[in-house]
Amino acid sequence: MTVLATPHPTGHPGYSETLPREPESAAVARRLVRTALAAWGLEEHIDDAMVVITELVSNAVEYGRLASIRVVVTRPAKHRVRLGVVDRSRTVPMMRTDSNGDRIRGRGLVLVDSLTERWGTDLHQWGKQVWGELKCEPPR
Repeated sequence: MTVLATPHPTGHPGYSETLPREPESAAVARRLVRTALAAWGLEEHIDDAMVVITELVSNAVEYGRLASIRVVVTRPAKHRVRLGVVDRSRTVPMMRTDSNGDRIRGRGLVLVDSLTERWGTDLHQWGKQVWGELKCEPPR
């Protein structure tokens, strides 16, 4: 298990970890996000970030192809945190806007959309990264 950290307020990657593609990895991803945001002094954004990373990991666990996923937490700008999950599937996730009947599953990206300033998918030849960006103002 490798965790990379940079002491700067921005940088790529800030923190990242390769995890098994299994539901239990969401807990490890949440710890990584909590560590990153605490190191950057952005504790007030931890709750929203936890929901976002949980949903992104859940999607990667369900739709990824290989045995592992990669969680990445970066700070591309002073007031922005990007949470991403990389998997080896090139299937682009779609946000469900229908009621989905009585099913609870299938609306995670609606949560991601509501909690992030923006989100998206970066396709690569070998797979994709699904990410969400939080606008984060450091405490004064």
